[in-house]
Amino acid sequence: MITLSALIFASCGKSTESSPDMLSVEFEKYVMPNGLQVILHKDHSDPMMACAIMYHVGSGREKPGKTGFAHLFEHLLFMGSENVPTGEFDRILEAAGGSNNGGTTRDVTMYFEQFPKNALEKVLWLESDRMGFFINSVTPRALAIQQNVVQNEKRQGYDNQPYGFTEHLISENLYPAGHPYSWTTIGDMEDIRNATVDDVKEFYEDFYGPNNATLVL
Repeated sequence: MITLSALIFASCGKSTESSPDMLSVEFEKYVMPNGLQVILHKDHSDPMMACAIMYHVGSGREKPGKTGFAHLFEHLLFMGSENVPTGEFDRILEAAGGSNNGGTTRDVTMYFEQFPKNALEKVLWLESDRMGFFINSVTPRALAIQQNVVQNEKRQGYDNQPYGFTEHLISENLYPAGHPYSWTTIGDMEDIRNATVDDVKEFYEDFYGPNNATLVL
């Protein structure tokens, strides 16, 4: 967060003159034939690596009556794939000395790992596998489990939290009804409860392809 803030403030400066104190991150960027954007940054002083894949879809791509779906989908993707059953992604990564997590905003959904650099090939395989072979592993039971998890998360973080509705009220009043920013990322309880496997498959087909993703190493 500190690095991101520094980048934002540096880009907002009025002066066009370079400063020796200005933050500069060298990187290489290219687009693969399948549309995947790749951004590379080298830091040989650290034996650890970071991998982040960002899908350009968040709650802002949802529709009224389908709110909270981007965040629900994030949870589902952690359940595995055809080749990596539930729990195996974490087991493989942790055995290599790594860790992972993810997050959803209005505009993007991201998944990231930190690991020793000798595990790079393994991590890239894990990410590419769940991008390409995740959807057929989604069952009504798997969906129901994550619907319950997200609903409980909403109760703990919003419904039963002091001032938990603040973000909801601000969004509702800041944007007109029907605007994709007029609801929170967590969504409405009824919409989360009513999500179906067909909804999951449609969401995957629309947004979870390599041409809608950016990979950062």
